[in-house]
Amino acid sequence: MDLLQTFLNLVMPVFGVCTLVVLWPILTIRSMFLRFFNAIFEENVRGKVVLITGASSGIGEQLSYQYAKKGAVLVLIARRESRLRIVSDRCIKRGAMDVRAISADVSKEEDCKRFIEETVNHYGRLDHLVNTAGMTHSFLVEEVQDSGPLNQIMDIDFWGYVYPTFYGLPHLKRSRGKIVVNASVISWLPYPRMAAYNAAKAAVFNFFETLRIELGSSISGITIVTPGWIESEMTMGKFINTRGEIEVSEAQRDKHVGPAPIAYSEECAKAMLKGTLRNHRYVRFPYWYTTFLLYRVFAPEVLDFLLALVYMVPCPGRKDGAPLSKVLMEIPGMKNLLYPNTIRHPRTKQVKA
Repeated sequence: MDLLQTFLNLVMPVFGVCTLVVLWPILTIRSMFLRFFNAIFEENVRGKVVLITGASSGIGEQLSYQYAKKGAVLVLIARRESRLRIVSDRCIKRGAMDVRAISADVSKEEDCKRFIEETVNHYGRLDHLVNTAGMTHSFLVEEVQDSGPLNQIMDIDFWGYVYPTFYGLPHLKRSRGKIVVNASVISWLPYPRMAAYNAAKAAVFNFFETLRIELGSSISGITIVTPGWIESEMTMGKFINTRGEIEVSEAQRDKHVGPAPIAYSEECAKAMLKGTLRNHRYVRFPYWYTTFLLYRVFAPEVLDFLLALVYMVPCPGRKDGAPLSKVLMEIPGMKNLLYPNTIRHPRTKQVKA
């Protein structure tokens, strides 16, 4: 057995590279043809039943508006019922054929089973399942006293995607529907102070990559979205702290997000829906984050060094131990440049009814 492994270690890398050199042009041409074909025959979702988790704010809210403009029937899921009613009214005014708001916690399996059953019982079908609910944290692993907050993140950001999918799959297979997943760029970018969140998103990415293979053509497709920092309650400083409590701190946001420019959630939602309707396997927004993926594969030590330098190492002369990320955000005008409309008046709350 050791001899066989040694042989494979020698042969497989060479064989793999040579095969890839031959296949790469063919796969590139195929991909271009499929994108052109899908752009022409973009899916029409008018009248189709679309369930969106995390629909009360951020990407989920804006994606609800984009589906509404296409005339979809929407089922909106979030914990805050009052906020959901506001979003629901706006969706109707934007063209949704019907909207149903259901208050639920995606980290609870019984809630996920309930809202899937309510959707199918009411409309008789489920065509798109859009998983966007999420909550992040802003602490180092060594700062927590017990594993409670870590489990809390996994419950929301991993099981909160698996539960709805598990109960929704039989109905999606009947309608040959689609699954949309917000896996985040964090699924492969090791951002400091987000270890549990990063792990949950990496698990989400690999879960749905595997599910795509298992399901084959029994559903229309799975679109995995990897957005970077997008305007949301997170970019306003809403995090889970070391005690497992939700808190809002702009000072912590400045240190945590730092000089990463924040993109508009409306533009992200447009890109997500466009990719979904054209049956793209992946949607990357903003696309420039792909640069870091190259470093992750070919020069991980450089990426680790840069992230530590910006977000972890205390700046010399700072008695409070603030990292470079926090110091940069103290430069006059920097927040207005990098955090447009997300400091006090987020764009997601300025959408007119």
